[in-house]
Amino acid sequence: MLKQILSKFPRKSLKPDSDESTRGDSARPGSSPRAAGRSHRPPSGATSVAKRASSSAVFPASMVSGIEPLVPFKDVPNAEKMNLFVSKLSLCCVTFDFTDPGKSIVDKDVKRKTLVELVDFVACGSMRFSEPVILAMCRMCAINLFRVFPPNYRASGGGENDDDEPMFDPAWPHLQLVYELLLKFISSPCLDAKVAKKYIDHSIIARLLELFDSEDPRERDCLKTILHRIYGKFMVHRPYIRKSINNIFYRFVFETEKHNGIGELLEVFGSVITGFALPLKEEHKIFLWRVLIPLHKPKSMGVYFQQLSYCVMQFIEKEPKLASIVIRGLLKYWPATNSQKEVMFLGELEEILEVINMVEFQRIMVPLFWRIGCCINSLHFQVAERALFLWNNDHIVNLIAHNRQVILPIIFPALDRNVQSHWNPAVINLTHNIRKMFLEMDEKLFISCHNHFKEEEAILISAAEKRKEAWKQLEHAASLRPVIGNTAVLVS
Repeated sequence: MLKQILSKFPRKSLKPDSDESTRGDSARPGSSPRAAGRSHRPPSGATSVAKRASSSAVFPASMVSGIEPLVPFKDVPNAEKMNLFVSKLSLCCVTFDFTDPGKSIVDKDVKRKTLVELVDFVACGSMRFSEPVILAMCRMCAINLFRVFPPNYRASGGGENDDDEPMFDPAWPHLQLVYELLLKFISSPCLDAKVAKKYIDHSIIARLLELFDSEDPRERDCLKTILHRIYGKFMVHRPYIRKSINNIFYRFVFETEKHNGIGELLEVFGSVITGFALPLKEEHKIFLWRVLIPLHKPKSMGVYFQQLSYCVMQFIEKEPKLASIVIRGLLKYWPATNSQKEVMFLGELEEILEVINMVEFQRIMVPLFWRIGCCINSLHFQVAERALFLWNNDHIVNLIAHNRQVILPIIFPALDRNVQSHWNPAVINLTHNIRKMFLEMDEKLFISCHNHFKEEEAILISAAEKRKEAWKQLEHAASLRPVIGNTAVLVS
């Protein structure tokens, strides 16, 4: 098998393709990864010459002829090391079936050792990478990494079940080394970004982004680091990367609600947001309003909540005026039937209120505390507790104290109803403490709100009694009326 693998290297000096045609190949690195993988398998029969010629388009004969790929780097002179590097990349273009552990064991081990050698060579960083080397690296990564994932039959809904064990790719021993090699290659000071941008182009980036839907968390973690390095090194690709990630978010929120890599993509964007210059561009504010805030809507928000909250807080720290916009967005997407999401929303709300200024707070305090009042009255004790815990934050209490004339009349009915009828003792105790806090804060206002609440409650009770009496009179009148033909009968 090993001899067959090595036999695919050209023995004759073939005319290398022009730069333009070679770049055309790199622009479609993942158009058919399986077919590409087959094109680098050992040639046989009449097709061997054609396959050898197609291989030379990516791995020029001038780079690989006469070089034995299993020779260690230390055994060749410096002038031949790059040729050997390309030869070893060509060897690693052979793909294997990892679903059967007992198949091609020796060949798999040869490829693994070769990948380890390549990683060590790139890490040394002794020589600059030429265009043929960059092209060979891109081609090898495309053949090994770019693939179509099978449908995820476990996820019947939009969310991800926390009870599901993560799916691990059986080919990970090789995939990990390929990812490590790609990461070190991109991060290497020997790689000139101006030259490499022709090969690490939009098509490569698009296929890397598709891989974020992998079910293997190890793969998504590697992709996250690689994408971050590409964003940092290739400034020309930054707008395209942001736009492509936005499109993934749009599709997730408004179409599928199914994607495995939202958390990792948000993590990448968190570091991107940190580098935004001030004042923020309109493009970035639109991203906040149209992408980050709607990402609170899906049922599976808990999977990526920490990364999402971090991104939102980065925006607010850079431009505090955005705090009121974010809170309005949270109120817009506030969950109606998902108590766990309500608890998360209240946690994020507390983080925002810790850094909000007085002007922005006053803009949203009326709808905000109306919603908090609803949470205080929630029959789910965790929601009610989390809402009442807001009063443990000194900054929030200070904001409330300065605006108590507006806030207390909104929140008082919820506090009073909790004291009267909530089933959970802990919630009742917390409610008593907050009532006591308001009483000490402004006794006159507290008594006024209490009297006003009692008056409104009496009016509601009176209206309920009148309504009940009216129904009784209607029932009595209906019972005295004789039944004729198809007249409806009131059954009491």
